Amino acid sequence: MNDVTTKSVKTYDAEDLKKALETLQKGGIILYPTDTVWGLGCDATNEEAVKRIFELKRRSDAKSMLVLVDTPNRIEAYVREVPDMAWNLIEVSDKPLTIIYPQAKNLARNLIAEDGSIGIRVTSELFSKMLCARFKRPIVSTSANISGQPSPAIYAEITDEIKQAVDYIVQYRQNDGTPAKPSSIIKLDIGNVIKIIRP
Repeated sequence: MNDVTTKSVKTYDAEDLKKALETLQKGGIILYPTDTVWGLGCDATNEEAVKRIFELKRRSDAKSMLVLVDTPNRIEAYVREVPDMAWNLIEVSDKPLTIIYPQAKNLARNLIAEDGSIGIRVTSELFSKMLCARFKRPIVSTSANISGQPSPAIYAEITDEIKQAVDYIVQYRQNDGTPAKPSSIIKLDIGNVIKIIRP
């Protein structure tokens, strides 16, 4: 168990989780910590909620956003055919790994890339993992910044513009000053063809 998880168990607040969950269920946007940077999140199956995040970030919807799930078992519900290599990559990865899968399904249409792919990461961070588990659906995770501006490494770097535009800000880990890094990104195609997007 790493230090972050140990700290999380001591400071975990059930009411904070409940409010974030209720916001997602109502189609709202949350600002929340993940296993990488602080993220903007919403129900990944709700097209209107996804549209709101694109508008908030001033980002073209041609640029897809990734989603978080709490366990590898959920991936098959959102990808038509999971390449065998994916299971091996998830198992051996020692840091956050986003895998871009072909042929996404059961997600908001405006979340899926033009080629039909979707980026999915299995989060190991306690709060986001619990949130995904309780929500029972994937949650959008995109860096909490306006498109083109630097991604905030810690909560204190998130602009007021972003904070004021969301429906709920998670309290958990706001005081954590450990700089976060984005995940590795690998694209997998049918036939287990691997393309490294970000090491």
